[in-house]
Amino acid sequence: QVQLVESGGGLVQAGGSLRLSCAASGRTFSISGMGWFRQAPGKEREFVATITRSGASTYYADSVKGRFTISRDNAKNTVYLQMNSLKPEDTAVYYCAATSGSFEIVAGRYNYWGRGTQVTVSS
Repeated sequence: QVQLVESGGGLVQAGGSLRLSCAASGRTFSISGMGWFRQAPGKEREFVATITRSGASTYYADSVKGRFTISRDNAKNTVYLQMNSLKPEDTAVYYCAATSGSFEIVAGRYNYWGRGTQVTVSS
């Protein structure tokens, strides 16, 4: 099994920045791609960003492209999400996910999930 623990969420004003971290433990050799998803109250969980095992390739949802950056440090088994120019509509619980696949934007293709971290952006 793989355990994922997110951190770094909080309350920030619009235009501000936050960096989320996701630390993986357990059978980390079994995971390849990692991603971030988010779920706002009353809405379905949506894809935010994904990154391949090497970190060479990334992909973003249109709503965050140019503002968010996903990265990873395999030596630390950690993936990051740098969020800049935050907007009130970015308010959500952010989840880290891991997959044995390379590069996934569909939640169902992820094998492991963290419990989430709350991000609240005030206007």
